[in-house]
Amino acid sequence: MHFWSGSYCYVQDKGKTFFPDQVISVSDVIHITSDLGNQIPDKSWMLYLLEAFNRNQVPIELNLICSFNDDGKFHAILGGVNRYEFKVKPVVSHSYLRQIIMKPAKQGIAYHLKDNTTGEVDYFFLQVDTDSFDFSLVQHFTGLEWHNKVGDTPYPARFEAEISHLAYGINDDPSDLLSLAYFPYNQLIQNQEGLAKKYPVSFYHSGIKNGFISYKIGPEEHGSAA
Repeated sequence: MHFWSGSYCYVQDKGKTFFPDQVISVSDVIHITSDLGNQIPDKSWMLYLLEAFNRNQVPIELNLICSFNDDGKFHAILGGVNRYEFKVKPVVSHSYLRQIIMKPAKQGIAYHLKDNTTGEVDYFFLQVDTDSFDFSLVQHFTGLEWHNKVGDTPYPARFEAEISHLAYGINDDPSDLLSLAYFPYNQLIQNQEGLAKKYPVSFYHSGIKNGFISYKIGPEEHGSAA
């Protein structure tokens, strides 16, 4: 079965909650704080999500994917299909900058991954069919997703992690297509698919870091949302 739990990222201003206009990028930093052990069932996997949706609700993702038979890998994904496995590997105590950038002028999507601890960088550019793909981003989701191929419940998380620097990017100079400025969200709205009675994780709000929302994914029974 397929489960998810997390939050949509929004801006709240003057009593209104909304996703900003003209967003061309989403970004975060994931810090892996501890390895909780691999309790993922056979043939199953879970994802630590950096997920955006375009106007046609096509998911665009740069996820940390933990499987039943490995220690985790970062993947670039479009429309539910894995397109690229990054050379940068997840390591406990390291933090990773993840960025998804729409590039309509180049007819594709750029996926950036940087290990902030070592400085190692990997990059993937995916060409898309511009006749059928809309480059406008209208949602940003952060959280966890489970794929359980042998059971009907979500299972404990593989890693304890902190998600910070949740941000959206806007081209701030129309004369320069490469110009990109990032801004913080100030509102997270919880969302789950509603199939599970409980989720064996908790999302703890850990405050604001450098002006950006930060939260922790912990091993406890599902509690308050980020």
